[in-house]
Amino acid sequence: MPSLLDEDEMVVIEESASDPRYGSNPQEREMGALLSTGAIILDKPRGPTSHQVVSWVKAILGLEKAGHHGTLDPNTTGVLPVAIGNSVRMLDMTLSEGKEYITIMHLHRDASREHIDRVIEDFTGDIYQMVPMRAAVKRGLRQRRIDYIKLLEKKENDLLLLIGCESGTYIRTLLHDMGEVLGVGANMSELRRTRSGKIPEDRAVTLHQVKDAFEIYRESGDETLLRKVIRPAEELLTHLPRVVLKDSTVDAICHGAQLGMPGVCGLDPDVKKDRDVLLVTIKGEAVAFGRSLMDAVDMQKVRKGICVTTERVLMEPGTYPKAWKTGHRDPKGT
Repeated sequence: MPSLLDEDEMVVIEESASDPRYGSNPQEREMGALLSTGAIILDKPRGPTSHQVVSWVKAILGLEKAGHHGTLDPNTTGVLPVAIGNSVRMLDMTLSEGKEYITIMHLHRDASREHIDRVIEDFTGDIYQMVPMRAAVKRGLRQRRIDYIKLLEKKENDLLLLIGCESGTYIRTLLHDMGEVLGVGANMSELRRTRSGKIPEDRAVTLHQVKDAFEIYRESGDETLLRKVIRPAEELLTHLPRVVLKDSTVDAICHGAQLGMPGVCGLDPDVKKDRDVLLVTIKGEAVAFGRSLMDAVDMQKVRKGICVTTERVLMEPGTYPKAWKTGHRDPKGT
């Protein structure tokens, strides 16, 4: 069975194997577990609200709980991650994900390519936006980061733009403000989200695919298509750097213990001090959200001390045994 420690980019602190009797690789979970705690990367259609789309997902799958993050307006299409069942409790940790959009900016009058390029450069980086009146949050001025704006095509007064930005950026407002600086005025005529965090649009499925896959599963028991539709909930959390736990440490974390360095066998190299991290098993299962007390470089140098504070437990206690019952407790463990 492959483990996180086999990944090239993972920093190995201590070689450690995982007992196949406990837990499971997220990709190999039983369908019942996926339906109760899974995720659907939906390609939202034009027309319905994000809330309506999630309601349809619940009706199709016969679920009581489902939720989404990164609300898309009715006329906006694209990547809408949907958490189903108990995975809805993960949603607030996905709100910081960066987003990517492709949009058509319609200029009210023509502008030169040179002028457009200058304005694009001006609006790349940290900007300020006034929250629109129709937004569901309190109005006010707020700062957002624009990672990139790429002009893909200009056809008469229409600009096809690819925009990478911080979560919570109002693209309609961004295009309006760019039009004001251009001196010609502008509005948004089309918008599609092409990426949410690290999830690209080519992994998204339609509502029709969700319905068809579930009907086939319900009628014949064939899970093949449904497994392509319902993904492990961990895929909602790929934006978070991971700290990998030894099997002997997992249950202690499930009971709220803080993570000590002796319980760590690997980590992502981009772990930063005082940042959110995801604590995972060697098999890749989400155990808990935490707050790192060290950078990855520091974790490689020390062998003791608390390195992550446990903020919220995701895994049920008892999924992995208590260390003193396994017969292979690490004498230095947590």
